[in-house]
Amino acid sequence: SPHRLIVMLYDGALEAIRKARLYMEMKDPIQKGQAIDKALRIIHEGLAASLNRNEGGQLAEQLLALYEYIGNELVSANARNDLARLDSCSKLLEDLRSAWCEIGNTPNQTASLPITTNAY
Repeated sequence: SPHRLIVMLYDGALEAIRKARLYMEMKDPIQKGQAIDKALRIIHEGLAASLNRNEGGQLAEQLLALYEYIGNELVSANARNDLARLDSCSKLLEDLRSAWCEIGNTPNQTASLPITTNAY
């Protein structure tokens, strides 16, 4: 279902950030950069691209702004080797994932979710 696919995108982004953190600690800039790039692609090409801004209204716009913020923070974390920024991005995505899962458990809510029906 589209709802489950969004959860999988959150999981993928979180896993990529976890790997980036590990590679940052190991001082492996190539693997760190690849992991951050993967997280960025999931956020921009998956999560942000799946938003239905026409039907989602203000919620979709706020999510888009948050995804852009997370993306900017990931780029900054990569450039500065900033573990705290990676952790902050993980926390935001974990909170969004948790909220998304709660929405999915509420009957009759799926019709108002701000995603396109052809989300990955």
